[in-house]
Amino acid sequence: MREAAEVREWLKKAEEDFAGALHLSRRRKKPLPDLVCFHCQQAAEKFLKAFLIYQETPFAKTHDLLALLELCTTHQPEFDLHREWFEVLNPYSVRFRYPGEEATVEEARLAIKTVKKIAVFIRDLFPRELLPSTET
Repeated sequence: MREAAEVREWLKKAEEDFAGALHLSRRRKKPLPDLVCFHCQQAAEKFLKAFLIYQETPFAKTHDLLALLELCTTHQPEFDLHREWFEVLNPYSVRFRYPGEEATVEEARLAIKTVKKIAVFIRDLFPRELLPSTET
């Protein structure tokens, strides 16, 4: 296994994006669904990359969750059972970052539900000592 510290750093960043998405999703006045969706995608991406680093599997610089999922599946076939979760979040790395399209509150709600499932699934793949403490 690669440096445990590196895996912890990636997991910490994933948890921070997850916590940020949760925080933003609780805004009732002036909601920010674009940002919620983006941070959900980023959390999922970083969870996948943490797993790949833990498995000592190199990966290209990418935001494509499905490409990362394929690599993860080589180590843990169960990933493929949850492909639809990653399909939901995959477009959000860029879809709402520029003018022309906006996320709905409903899309943001689905993104939150989806990233919660991903977080629970992926956290269970790591030894407890690698996981950062969370309050999510």
